[in-house]
Parts: sequence; structure tokens; C-alpha cells
Amino acid sequence: MVRTSGAGTDGGPRAGLGVGAVAAAARAAQAATGGNNDFSCRPSAAHPDPVVLLHGTFATYYEDLNFFQADLASKGYCTFSLTYGAYPQFPLVGGLAPIAQSAVEIKNYIEQVRANTGAAKVDIVGHSEGGLQSLYVTKMEGISSHINRVVALAPPTKGATASGLLTLAEKILPGGKAEFDQIVKTLGMPVFADELTGGSAVVALNDGPVAQPGVKYTILTSRTDELVTPTENSFVREPGVTNWYVQDFCPFDPVGHIGEAYDLNVWHLIDNALDPANATPIAVCVLGSPG
Repeated sequence: MVRTSGAGTDGGPRAGLGVGAVAAAARAAQAATGGNNDFSCRPSAAHPDPVVLLHGTFATYYEDLNFFQADLASKGYCTFSLTYGAYPQFPLVGGLAPIAQSAVEIKNYIEQVRANTGAAKVDIVGHSEGGLQSLYVTKMEGISSHINRVVALAPPTKGATASGLLTLAEKILPGGKAEFDQIVKTLGMPVFADELTGGSAVVALNDGPVAQPGVKYTILTSRTDELVTPTENSFVREPGVTNWYVQDFCPFDPVGHIGEAYDLNVWHLIDNALDPANATPIAVCVLGSPG
């Protein structure tokens, strides 16, 4: 996809090369353009940390951050993603299993990425539940020393209410949250007992500091996010954590929760968070999807 600013070059020679030099140039060009779920990708000096991308609830590795992942790979990053939290009998939808169960799956995948690429650390970019997981795995799975940067997009860090609808459901049910949790577990969606306000994973994550020493955090969300509400619930108000609203940079962008994964303004801000030494301002703001 075309970006409004910050475009790079492929760095590869164009002509006048012998067969051996052409092959060498091809290998260099491949390295320069990074990789998309390619375990033969080797991180470059410009982008030494592979990026692991984590999708949200009801999504997969190929439907959520997949376009952004391809964009990152084209800029020279080694990028990796998986579908986590899916049931074997229905692997087409991920992010349904309990947060703690999925966290082990994600941790093991991160360790696989490190082992195959030879990288000491990875960066994590997560959207929605994936954003929560980027924070949760780093803290709760004991791998903070293996993580350089976390960029969490609209995470329900302190839970979510979906504009009050989920809170209303809990109030209507005679058994309150306990009955709500039992219903979602019976329906095969225990993640909703974890990531909503008062959920066990949210409580565990916020027991003590969320941010771990040595890890650089950026939390990004939209003022018009309609699912992770109140939107302030996404932020981690701790020393050393950067918290951004999209509208701090593009005031008229109406982007909503799902649209944040596809919004070019968001992509640019994540680029800046991953590579702050080469950060650039957004030259032209676009209007994202409100939903």
C-alpha cells in the first residue's frame, strides 16, 4: 500500500551486473526488503529486531494486521505473525482462548522467532486483544529481557465496556459478571471473561506495574474507538510509557476500533514508535474507517 510519507528505497543495483553480481544483488535486495513470515529472514543493521504482530479477537494472522505487516516487511523488517487462541476444530478464528493460555502460545512463538533469526530481542505490535497480549506476555510470561519495544494498538489494558453495552449486559443478568463469564465460556469465548473490565487477565496485568524494566512502550488508540471504552482504559500511565491518541496528530481522523489496524495515520505512528531515531511527521492525514 502507498504511504503518504516516509517512503524508503530498496537500495539494490539496477543494471550493468554480471551473473554472479546479479545473484548477489538479488540476495541483498531480498534482505533489504525484509520478510513476511519467512524464517530465513535475517534482521538488518537498520532493523535489528524482528517484529511479531498479534491480531485481535475473532481475527487471524492473515486478517487484521496483515496489510500493515506487508508494509513493514517492504521497509526491511523481518516480520512474523501467528493465529493464536484458536480451537483445533475451528482454526479459522483466533483470539478466543483464555488470555493466559494464548500467552503461552505467543511466548513460544516469540522464542521460535528468536531462535530462527538469531535475534536477541523482538519488537511486538499488537491490536486490540493482541495489544493486551503484547503487554501481558511481556510481563506475565517472564520474557521481558527478550523484548525491546512494545507497540500496543487499542489494547483493553484496564478492560473494555464496548460503549457500555457489556456493562449493561452484566447488570441485566441476575448473576452479574459471574453469570456473564459462564455464558461466554459455554459459548467457547472465554477470552471475554478475561479482557473486559474486571476480567481475570486485566486484574492480573494491573497487579503492580504493567511496564517492565528495559522495555520501551508505546500505547496508541483513537478517541473514537467504540469497543475499548473508556478509551483512557488503553493507556498505561507509568513512567517511560508513551501514550498517544491518533487525534493528537490527525485531529479529524474518525477511525474506530477495527479501522485502526488499516489506518495509514496509525501505520505511520507505529513506524515512528518502532524506529524513533528516524521518525517523521505525518505530511498528509487521511480519514480512517469509523468502525
